[in-house]
Amino acid sequence: MTHDNTHHGKVIDHATGTAKVGHEWDGIEELDTPLPRWWLWTFYATIVFALVYVVLYPAIPMLHSASTGTLGWTSRGVLAGDLAHEKAEHQAVRNAIAATPIEALAANPALQRAAIEGGHAAFKVNCVQCHGAGAAGGKGYPNLNDDDWLWGGDLATIQQTLVNGIRYPGNDATRSSLMPSFGRDGILTAAQVQDVVSHVRVLSKQDPASAASRRGAQLFADNCAVCHGAGGEGNRSLGAPKLSDKIWLYGGDRASLTNTVTNAHAGVMPAWTGRLDPVTIKMLAVYVHSLGGGEAAPAPAAPAAGAAQ
Repeated sequence: MTHDNTHHGKVIDHATGTAKVGHEWDGIEELDTPLPRWWLWTFYATIVFALVYVVLYPAIPMLHSASTGTLGWTSRGVLAGDLAHEKAEHQAVRNAIAATPIEALAANPALQRAAIEGGHAAFKVNCVQCHGAGAAGGKGYPNLNDDDWLWGGDLATIQQTLVNGIRYPGNDATRSSLMPSFGRDGILTAAQVQDVVSHVRVLSKQDPASAASRRGAQLFADNCAVCHGAGGEGNRSLGAPKLSDKIWLYGGDRASLTNTVTNAHAGVMPAWTGRLDPVTIKMLAVYVHSLGGGEAAPAPAAPAAGAAQ
């Protein structure tokens, strides 16, 4: 049997020699065991560290800011410096891209790669809302991955489209084409619209020839061939789509084609000049061209016979 001693008014546990705190629960009493010295010194060191930190660095919140610290260091200042450094490095590349004609970028693989990466970043911010994250488009928004182009798919043409937009109000140089609303404006009757649709579906090899398509062929020749071509081959100078393939901007089923011929469409793409700087627009054009459907620049026209040498 053990006995407890009393020292200076404190009850001392006989087995350990440690004072008791007077708490007891179910026969178990709490001892006032001192903290280890290593723990105490660590605790004191953290207090000293905190005091030094408060003096050297921003730490004490105030009404509109915080204490500045004697070193003058701020995380915002570090961020601003890092951003300035990155901007200076990127600016050299942007200057090189700006100074290089867009058709000549491919001759410099590193510069071409930088332009594609920059264009991809700009595309994710400005273009995915309409063309989609993978540039596959949707109904009314062109797929930029294929080689079917309304206005042309070479670098300079894509760049011009980005600069001036499509049917963009307030830009006199914007690309513009206007298909009549044949049904809504009474140019063709509902029956004639169906005949034209039947002919277009034959041109695109979706339906076999029929009496309706043969009637539609004459209506097409009289009203549509001037823009789309006699065989539906399209006309890039007018932005008239090719009708002899199975690539459709608004759909190639009978209901969609009926709606297109009846009401027409006049989609708008913004003119990015003024919204984006010229280098970013150039990089966007290079990125779009790289997606898989980009075309070579058209060969220059041959001089006319008899032209002065």
